[in-house]
Amino acid sequence: MFLGLPADEWIQIGISIAIFLGVILFGYPLLRWILRRVIGRLTSRTQTGFDDALVSALHPTLFLFLLVLTAQFGIERLDFLPAAWDRWIGETFYVLFAFVVALAIWRLIGELSHWYQDEISSRTETELDNQLIPFFRRVLQILLVTIVLIILLSHFEADVSALVTTLGVGSLAIALAAQETLSDTIAGFVIMIDRPYRIGDRIEIQDLGTWGDVVDIGLRSTRIRTRDNRMVIVPNSVIGKSLIVNYSYPDTMYRIQIHIGVSYGTDLEHARQTIIDAVREVEGVLDDHPVEALFLEFGDSALIFRVRWWLDSYEDTRRMFDRVNTAMYNTLRREGIELPFPQRDVHHYFAEGGVPFKIEQVRREPGDRPSNH
Repeated sequence: MFLGLPADEWIQIGISIAIFLGVILFGYPLLRWILRRVIGRLTSRTQTGFDDALVSALHPTLFLFLLVLTAQFGIERLDFLPAAWDRWIGETFYVLFAFVVALAIWRLIGELSHWYQDEISSRTETELDNQLIPFFRRVLQILLVTIVLIILLSHFEADVSALVTTLGVGSLAIALAAQETLSDTIAGFVIMIDRPYRIGDRIEIQDLGTWGDVVDIGLRSTRIRTRDNRMVIVPNSVIGKSLIVNYSYPDTMYRIQIHIGVSYGTDLEHARQTIIDAVREVEGVLDDHPVEALFLEFGDSALIFRVRWWLDSYEDTRRMFDRVNTAMYNTLRREGIELPFPQRDVHHYFAEGGVPFKIEQVRREPGDRPSNH
């Protein structure tokens, strides 16, 4: 007898301790060898690192699970322990197994998020997913801890209704306080999925009258650099409700147009060909795309043509207007084609004694002779 236990019971305790120590000494290397040599060969045949992330996440927790299982086996095989201990032993191992499972899921969430950032988000053109992944990882981990805590409290027959109610009220308060931020975050996530624009695209937000180059797509807002080098920061929720014009999609090639008028009595075909030839000579106008001069309407003072042409990039739009307008003006003047403008005559009527009693404004079109009064 030693400490009130006979020799055979001490032998059983020693066997349980030896089993546990044997798992500590040999279980980890054996488990590592199995994961690397057997499962590693299978995962090496795949082109994705997803399965490697799974193995990396589960390796330590599998060893912990094996230790807890071995400890439970070593204690339960001691049939001489008091029956009153059975409940406490069972509850203790229930908590340990819950901890190991929660730790495995925790590591799985972390490893998969890192895998996504390394292999998926690095290939995308936006930084929004790099900002969303850590956010969602934290949300999932907090949710995991909350669920495990509720499960443990329920297992020990604790009243969790008050805790659930408190969490619900707290979540509602946070949601109401951060309503705008949550709206921007959700809109940012939708932008990442739908991808109406990317970093580097030139866009126009028609509802705001803002346009420029997209510099950054953030979790809460999008930054746009205007042509005068001003940074416009627009909340994602505002962009989600607005009409977006993307000048860079599907490509940067762009068609622009202007209106020009020639005087009544001008030979239409001659004016049309003169305009087209003038535009084609301008540097930057694409030769393999049509240049059009469409006679649209009879204006108040002129015959209106709509002139359309293509250029390689939207970035040269303003300078292209200058070059095309200059070329058309010079060519039409050289060809003797008049570019009319509205005119107005002011007539003064005098009574006897030279006192004006009536002033009359008469609109005169180009080519009309002034009336004699």
